[in-house]
Amino acid sequence: MNTALQNLKAELEQFGEANDSQETGHGRRMLNITRDTGEFLAVMVLATAARRILEIGTSNGYSTLWLAQAAQTTGGLVTTLEYAEDKVAMASANFARAGLAAHINQVHDDAGRYLAEAHPASCDLVFLDSDRQQYAAWWPVLARVLRPGGVLIVDNFISHKAEMADFYALIKIDTAFETSIVPVGKGELIAVKHPD
Repeated sequence: MNTALQNLKAELEQFGEANDSQETGHGRRMLNITRDTGEFLAVMVLATAARRILEIGTSNGYSTLWLAQAAQTTGGLVTTLEYAEDKVAMASANFARAGLAAHINQVHDDAGRYLAEAHPASCDLVFLDSDRQQYAAWWPVLARVLRPGGVLIVDNFISHKAEMADFYALIKIDTAFETSIVPVGKGELIAVKHPD
């Protein structure tokens, strides 16, 4: 067990909770995943032997650390997207401290633009924790970038289900995918793309 990494995760948990209890502006909050969600993400990376991992919504990098720690075992790389410049800088500093830089590709870009340019079947696992109002519009490209057998994990599905109703409806009518809702953290929607 990497004690320094565990300590960093604990520090980021405390910072996120303290920051979010004081900040009223949505863009200034960290909105980090819960620890059990982090554990779940790491297990999913290991269980699927995911090597090409895409995270949409870095924030300060807390969730990225869980993904990258597992990617270290699978020999994988986490490409993590964030649009907010201040959060990109925060995450970059946290990644340097974590010693996981070899397993993280940090991208400062608009997720919609990045997805539109991404290669088909280029991701083994996608973790979606971003602007929920965009999810339905992103669905065609999310489905395209996942390889057959690939997994999409969507955070906050139980806590913000109404906001994702249109997105969920698109997934449910797509015969290429099977879905399940896992009551971990704020609720994770899992969508698996059928193997060819």
